[in-house]
Amino acid sequence: MKISRRDFLKISGVAAAAAGLTNLGFVRPALASRAMKIHYARECATICAYCSGGCGIILHVKGDELVSLEGDPDHPVSRGALCSKANSMVNLRVIYDRQGNRRLNPNRLTSVLYRAPKSTKWEVKSWDWALVEIAKRVKAARDATFETKDSKGVTVNRTFSIAHLGSAALDNEENYVINKLMKSLGVVNLDHHARL
Repeated sequence: MKISRRDFLKISGVAAAAAGLTNLGFVRPALASRAMKIHYARECATICAYCSGGCGIILHVKGDELVSLEGDPDHPVSRGALCSKANSMVNLRVIYDRQGNRRLNPNRLTSVLYRAPKSTKWEVKSWDWALVEIAKRVKAARDATFETKDSKGVTVNRTFSIAHLGSAALDNEENYVINKLMKSLGVVNLDHHARL
């Protein structure tokens, strides 16, 4: 397609006028819908927990209800873009039925479920009970398998009965603290799921 100099100037003028109208506020459909969403909801910045990318997400929260989410345009990883998995993260808390009505996801766990060994039934337990039980089991596993010296007499202070798989949803500081905790327990099997 051949464009004359006159046609080029006409197209440039129309594009400049459209950009000017957009900047003055006459044409802002995307920003208008964003303003309506955050008019009654507060924004909370977070990162996606689905993969090792760590894309930025802005959550729109009203009270304790997640209203919507969108990509964070200021985040250095995703720059506002989200994949389909991240966009569906709102379904962890809220789902829509076929008529488009919003309701809380009935499959979402809100309490600790415990199934005793050889039992066929789940029991609802408190978070305090769960934390104490986890601590007791970690201590028992560590005490039963802790090695202070290897077969050559070298001090190793380690256990192979506990492993830790890190999360891409954690930032550097959180990963640092967890890594220190695992090493203080003598855990050797440390990995991060970003490589999986």
